[in-house]
Amino acid sequence: MNENEMACRELVEVITAYLEGTLPAADRCRFDAHLAECAHCTEYLAQMRDTVDRLGKLDDSTLSPETRQGIIAAFRDWRP
Repeated sequence: MNENEMACRELVEVITAYLEGTLPAADRCRFDAHLAECAHCTEYLAQMRDTVDRLGKLDDSTLSPETRQGIIAAFRDWRP
């Protein structure tokens, strides 16, 4: 692999920026080139898109009170 090629680990690190459309153009080209060669990362991208799509459809009415409380508890002490 040359220095311009993106490794799987790097793809995983920048996938959010890719999906949000904020990945710089040069890195986006490297990302797309990697996908063209890597079936595993192509599948990972599909899974992430599916996850984002499904989570985007959640609201309070789709969560049981127990699930809602569990999510709140899990992130209560989370800091970026």
